Amino acid sequence: MDALFDLDPLYLALGFVAVAAILAAEAAYLFLHDTTDYRSRVNRRLALAGKEAGHEPVLLQLRRERGLGADGEARWSGLLSRMLLQSGVRVTPTTGAAVVGVALACGAGAYWATGDVLAACGAVFAGAAALPFAALWWLRRRRQAKFAEQLPQAIDVVVRSLRAGYPVPIAIAMVAREMADPLGSEFGMIADEITYGADLETAMRSMWARVGQEDLGLFVTSVAIQSTTGGNLGQILENLAKVIRERFKMRRKVKGLSAEGRVAALILNAMPVFVFLSINAISPDFYGDVWSQPSAPIVLGGAVAWMMVGNAIMWRMINFKF
Repeated sequence: MDALFDLDPLYLALGFVAVAAILAAEAAYLFLHDTTDYRSRVNRRLALAGKEAGHEPVLLQLRRERGLGADGEARWSGLLSRMLLQSGVRVTPTTGAAVVGVALACGAGAYWATGDVLAACGAVFAGAAALPFAALWWLRRRRQAKFAEQLPQAIDVVVRSLRAGYPVPIAIAMVAREMADPLGSEFGMIADEITYGADLETAMRSMWARVGQEDLGLFVTSVAIQSTTGGNLGQILENLAKVIRERFKMRRKVKGLSAEGRVAALILNAMPVFVFLSINAISPDFYGDVWSQPSAPIVLGGAVAWMMVGNAIMWRMINFKF
C-alpha cells in the first residue's frame, strides 16, 4: 500500500500542469468562440439571417442555392432539375466543377485501364450523368427521410402555437426558429414568402414541390382545406401528427422485417465480384485466355443482365407501399 501512494513529485506536478493546460485551452476556446445566439446555428436560414439585413436577401439566397429563380420558380424543367431541388444540394460553381472533375477522373481511369478511347468516353458520360444522378437520388431519399422524421415534431409546435392563440403564419415562423434542417429552412422560406405577399396555400405547395415527401402532402392539404372551409385546425393537425407517427413506425417495422432480404441481396451481389477479384489476384492468368474469346462480352453481359433481373425481383420482395 505504501508503494501505491509513493508518487514521484515530479510526475505529480507534470500531471497537474497537463490538466491546467487543458483547462486553459478550453477557457480560451470558450472566450474566443463565436458567442452569437445558438439559434443561428440551428439551420441554414438562421445562419444566413445573422449575416444579412432583412428577410428578403435571405430568401433570395436560399432560392439561388436551390437552383430557383428570384420568383421561386425552377430555372430548369425535367427530372434532373426536380431531383436537384429536392436533394437540397447547393447549386454553386463548386458543384459544377466537382461534377466535371469526377467525369474527367472516370475517363482517365478507364483509359488507363483499357487504353480504349471509346471506353474512356463512356466512362466520362457515366461520371457526368449516371454518378451525379445516383448521388442526387440517394441525397433526396436521405433528406426526405429526415424531413419525415421531423414533421410530427413540427406539427406539434404548430398545434401548441395555435392553442396559445397565434395565427398559422406565426406558428410556422416559430417552427422555422426551433427546428433543424431540412425542415427548419423550408418552413422559414414559407414564413418569408408569406411576409412578402404570398398566400399560405401557395407558399406551402411551393414547399411541397421543393421537398417531395409524401407525408407533407397530408399537412399541406389539411391546412389548405381548413383555410377555405374552416374548422378546428389544431385538432386536425394533432390527429394528423398521430397518423404520421404511426406511418413512420410502420416504415421502421417493415425495414426491420425486410433486413434479412436486403442483406441477402447485398451478399449475392458482392459475392461474384469478390470471387472474381480474389481469383484474379491469386492467379492473374486464370481469365487470361477467356478475354480474347468473341463470346466473352456476350457471356459477361448476360451474367450482369441476370444479376439485374435477380436484383429487381428481390427489390420488389422487400419494398412495397402501404
